[in-house]
Amino acid sequence: MPSNRPHRITLANEKGGTGKSTTAVHVAVALAYRGLRVAAFDLDHRQRTMDRYFENRAETMVRRKVNLPTATCEVVAGGSEAELEERVAAVASTHDVVLFDTPGRDDPLSRHVAAEADTLITPMNDSFVDFDLIGQVEGESFKVRKLSFYAELIWEARLKRSRATIAEQRRQMDWVVVRNRTGFTEARNQARIEKALSELSKRVGFRVVKGLSERVIYRELFPSGLTLLDRGHLGELGTSHLVARQELRQLIAGLHLPGVKEAETPGPAAERPREAAGVR
Repeated sequence: MPSNRPHRITLANEKGGTGKSTTAVHVAVALAYRGLRVAAFDLDHRQRTMDRYFENRAETMVRRKVNLPTATCEVVAGGSEAELEERVAAVASTHDVVLFDTPGRDDPLSRHVAAEADTLITPMNDSFVDFDLIGQVEGESFKVRKLSFYAELIWEARLKRSRATIAEQRRQMDWVVVRNRTGFTEARNQARIEKALSELSKRVGFRVVKGLSERVIYRELFPSGLTLLDRGHLGELGTSHLVARQELRQLIAGLHLPGVKEAETPGPAAERPREAAGVR
């Protein structure tokens, strides 16, 4: 494919409940706030959390008579890889980013979009239960014993991409493991997970970024389709909400996505200095 194709972002983890859809929506909206045109595909056609989120966002805009940065979203209910690529090709010329949210299970299309991603984001809760998706550890030493099937799959996809990068003008895949719920992990176990992730990242080449804590605000925002980036539309916010917003901005910056410089924090620029000082 040509180098000017849309940047492809895939959020994938074969385990459910890791924050894929929440992260997907906030990433999409953050990029839209930067003026990028985002097309989103929800591959979890049974639950379709991301699609419902954007439906709720559209309804809120109509109800409140406001215009908010958003993404176009489609649900993919099965089909072949070729059929999915046809749908992606149909939006390629009018969008800068194509984002995929995948179901929390093994799925052929999920494997395909993970292998084709320019940025692969794998959210995981900060526990060895979730770590087991990418690697297995020894029961006593907690040293990494071997890669999981999923990590081997991504490793092979990255090798294949490396061989095709020059010939097909493809980007190298950036694999980012996002550690969610770090505040809910006992300190000693958190250090063990951090050490295991560091060891495994050197083997397979992913980056580790701190993600989102478990906060009620994310669940509360779903019915309205609003995000923590929608300043001026969320009402009165408490300190915990402001901390969550800063946490989100640090995550977005750490993903190194197109249109977002590492030193920047996505969202309206005017609010940054005030929030940095803890002022609403």
